[in-house]
Amino acid sequence: MVTVGTDSVHEAYSFVCLRCGRGWEQEYRIVRSVDLSGRPQVQYLVDGVRVPSPLTQAACPSCDGRKIRTLRFGRVDSAHLHHD
Repeated sequence: MVTVGTDSVHEAYSFVCLRCGRGWEQEYRIVRSVDLSGRPQVQYLVDGVRVPSPLTQAACPSCDGRKIRTLRFGRVDSAHLHHD
């Protein structure tokens, strides 16, 4: 794929799994570009490796649960679900 014009930003998110209660945070490099046909393209990278969008395809690293609450970075402690 050939792209024209790219923009790169760093964003970080907090996540909480609604299945098992695990909370975690992750930083992403987000590369936005436009292909030659004018279609926007977005790539999410973690440590230089392309990963699925955390906003649409997040999965819990503990239980592989797919019901994930996404929060602003730094919010894991206040949103963490405690199971007795």
